[in-house]
Amino acid sequence: MTHSLSAEDLLASGAATHTVALPAALLGAGAGAAEGEVVLRPLLVRDVDRVARAAREQRVLTSVLLVQQALVAPKMTVEQVGSLPAGLVQFLAERVNALSGLSLGEDDLERAVKAPLARACFVLAREFGWTSARS
Repeated sequence: MTHSLSAEDLLASGAATHTVALPAALLGAGAGAAEGEVVLRPLLVRDVDRVARAAREQRVLTSVLLVQQALVAPKMTVEQVGSLPAGLVQFLAERVNALSGLSLGEDDLERAVKAPLARACFVLAREFGWTSARS
């Protein structure tokens, strides 16, 4: 049974954190090395807006900024995230997009593309240079 959510309930969802395991292969560790973990939070509307504004100048920064904004532990600067291996940033960006509700499952894609609001989002994504993390 569903219940009505309060404004506090909705706002609290932005403070949720998620522990994400990183495969050892992405950490550059040798054979037999253990995975590592980071803590991410979903992006807020203001985070996405900040990333969009910054990415207008340098589109390469989009993934770096998405990851930097979402990292709770370890906390990293934009320069530090920009110094990470590209595959690791791509992996983290995929997880950030999923946690933030910014990615679609394959089953939902056809239905979503047909919705007028979704089409507007795809146009905005194209204009700001946002791409699927799987490309």
